[in-house]
Amino acid sequence: MARLPRWILQHFVALRALAVLTVVTGIAYPLAVLAVAQLPGLNGKADGSLLTDADGNVVGSSLIGQSYTDNDGEALLAYFQSRPSAAAGEDGDYDPLVSGASNLGPENVVDTLPDPELGWDDDENAAKSLLTQVCERSFQIGEREGVDGSRPYCTDTGVGAVLGVFYSEGTSGEVTRVVSLNEECGTVAAPFLAEYEGVQVECAEYGEDYAAAIITPVRGDAPDEPAVPADAVTASGSGLDPHISPEYAELQAARVAAERGMTVTEVRDLIDEHTSGRFLGFIGQPAVNVVELNLALDAAFPLT
Repeated sequence: MARLPRWILQHFVALRALAVLTVVTGIAYPLAVLAVAQLPGLNGKADGSLLTDADGNVVGSSLIGQSYTDNDGEALLAYFQSRPSAAAGEDGDYDPLVSGASNLGPENVVDTLPDPELGWDDDENAAKSLLTQVCERSFQIGEREGVDGSRPYCTDTGVGAVLGVFYSEGTSGEVTRVVSLNEECGTVAAPFLAEYEGVQVECAEYGEDYAAAIITPVRGDAPDEPAVPADAVTASGSGLDPHISPEYAELQAARVAAERGMTVTEVRDLIDEHTSGRFLGFIGQPAVNVVELNLALDAAFPLT
């Protein structure tokens, strides 16, 4: 009997290997992983760590944060507020499809001011710097929680306290002109600082070029440790983190208690129940899962 050519035998070997690997890696392995994922204690995580309300309706995941705001984006005072998210969808909620950070760094301190005829909401070219976003959030949270929302390098009106300083010799010499870069003329009564090194500070004019100025942040007299924690005014790297710091949760406790007719002690007890410690006892920081905490609030003290 004649032997098949060598090249045909090689193809048969390749086809057998393909068939075996397809069965093992394409069928057997996925089925084995699926079976293990259905074991008690693992099935919930495999299904997305879904959370349900008292009626059994799925209301979220313990792995993904949520926004607790009304249709106008205002905070719902009866709920703990999450940290900001750079992955907020059109409905204002955390969107896994656009998970990610804003990519704005610590040197992003100068706003792109809006056309005065349009304003921030309508001018697509306008953009608030990371510093102004942090200042604005801190100012708003301070008002909501009844604490001092001031932070270093922020004005009293909640924008970045940044000057554009012009020198007679470019980067040195005498100061010839000073502009408050994040305070647009027509929107402020006067710049946050009256003068700098003896030169009167001007407000910024829309469309004017300040590229020749030396960017100079002004620290101000805010405390070194602001009353509003850092996680309350900055987003996580994924934009989906459901956790806040115990400090931010504690800051909100009195407000939530008043809105729900609870005692602050009752609210703090719930915070403690939903606070996780450091991983392995030394990695990371303690954190409070806001989604789980708000669900527990609704279950124990439902809104009437």
